[in-house]
Amino acid sequence: MTHQKRLSIPKSWKVGRKGYKWVSTTRPGTHSQARSLPLGIIIRDILKLVNNSREGKRILSEGKVLVDGIPRKDLRFPVGLFDVITLPLVNEAYRMLQDDKGRLTLHKLNEMQVNKLCRINNKVVLKGGKVQLNLNDGTNILGSHEYGTKDSLILSIPDKQVVKHLQFKVGNLAMIVGGPHSGEIGKITEIREVKSSRHNMVAISGEKDFETIEDYVIVIGEDKPEIRLGGELSE
Repeated sequence: MTHQKRLSIPKSWKVGRKGYKWVSTTRPGTHSQARSLPLGIIIRDILKLVNNSREGKRILSEGKVLVDGIPRKDLRFPVGLFDVITLPLVNEAYRMLQDDKGRLTLHKLNEMQVNKLCRINNKVVLKGGKVQLNLNDGTNILGSHEYGTKDSLILSIPDKQVVKHLQFKVGNLAMIVGGPHSGEIGKITEIREVKSSRHNMVAISGEKDFETIEDYVIVIGEDKPEIRLGGELSE
């Protein structure tokens, strides 16, 4: 299915439900539909670079919109959490984050050359002893045994070389990306393993103290965020 009714869009899409009856879906790829926005909707409805899909196809075909440093030419390309959109012609860059309602929101950055943050969702050992890291944006890179699942990496883009390794441990700074505390930032004060099929729990200390499940916690720094969080872009 390439289109869906606007009234049925995921709650994570910060797009008005009034307007065009139909909107495009994301193409299967680096992010799930619930955690990503189609590039075409971003350039038309959020950034307002174009008025319709025809204009959108034209500027994408000309390579004028980059996602994580790579020109993307598909209106349905999924743009998800922590992805960086760069517009070289107007010298603007944006990072995809979440607001306090769990909706995907573009934040304008102050510079064009920025790094990307990714979480290690899984790692596997390949033939020859090489370690493959499976990242939250769907990409895989080679690493080593020093990296653990739930750790975060600061990567250069577009080549995705590791700039810094952030461990998932007590004392580090984390962003919450799901549940009632979505978008909040705080220090990890405890990681509690649950010996059952239930999720491990993480205690966070910020403006207020709370607990959330491990899957909702992404480390973004040690004492301060390693990624620049710009001002929110209004609709």
